Amino acid sequence: MQQTTNTILMIRPIGFRMNEQTAVNNYYQKVIDNLLPETVNTKAQQEFDAYVEKLRGVGINVVVVDDTKEFDTPDSIFPNNWVSFHENGNVGLYPMFAENRRVERREDVLEALESQGFKIENIVDYTSAEEEGVFLEGTGSLLLDRKNRKAYCALSPRADEDLFIEFCEDFEYTPVIFTANQTVEGKRKAIYHTNVMMCLAETFAVICLDCIDDKKERKLVVKHLTEDGKEVIRITEDQVNNFAGNMLQVKGKNDELFLIMSQAAYDSLSKAQVNIIEKHCKILSSSLDTIEACGGGSARCMMAEVFLPKA
Repeated sequence: MQQTTNTILMIRPIGFRMNEQTAVNNYYQKVIDNLLPETVNTKAQQEFDAYVEKLRGVGINVVVVDDTKEFDTPDSIFPNNWVSFHENGNVGLYPMFAENRRVERREDVLEALESQGFKIENIVDYTSAEEEGVFLEGTGSLLLDRKNRKAYCALSPRADEDLFIEFCEDFEYTPVIFTANQTVEGKRKAIYHTNVMMCLAETFAVICLDCIDDKKERKLVVKHLTEDGKEVIRITEDQVNNFAGNMLQVKGKNDELFLIMSQAAYDSLSKAQVNIIEKHCKILSSSLDTIEACGGGSARCMMAEVFLPKA
């Protein structure tokens, strides 16, 4: 099993803006007052295109599918929440918290991958859980250590424990469950997605342990990471606010490893942290300021990893 892939799926936005339906529990979203909606979308498209160009520049295979005007999908730029692709040809489809995000799930996106020679054997569909008000938002909610068959999940309104365990049974992962919080107006509130405070790479993990208030849970997470031989790189809550947890390791040309992050995330890192990461792999960063501010998500959220076999 491979932990990293050379192929990622990205969705180019058409109507990107701050999504009022997700802002209720995504405390990273902000309204940019002085920008018209069209301007916000244009800026997001510019950031998206520059990002894709950088990724392709180091040999990462980026499959870009345009969003459609058919529905109002302000968050379509974050496909990793509704779909996951696995080495055995399985595709996971996930239940989404915001109603206007449910229409992001599009069959033609899967067809676009098939047209590139990828093989889809089986679709594992959890979306009926939406009817019960139960959610598990893809690799936003669950972080997969594909090599060691462990799945990490910070429970939140968008990550249901029972559904997570069901996923682990279906896909044969050992569940590692904890709660991660952030301080919002003086109160501790659940972080909406695990991948905001944690990143799993082949030989290391970037994680904000300060978000895990329960000491037992914190120890458990560290134990799992270290017993699998991963160097634990700690980040602060302030760095999480700059999306330093929202990173993804991807393979470029000749299987060279890159840790992908936003410019804001990179700028928030200390020299020491950068040095530790660069012992393991190169860093690639790109400015995603508009996307981060309005979308409350960053570099990792924009990439759905494709592990599917080739036909």
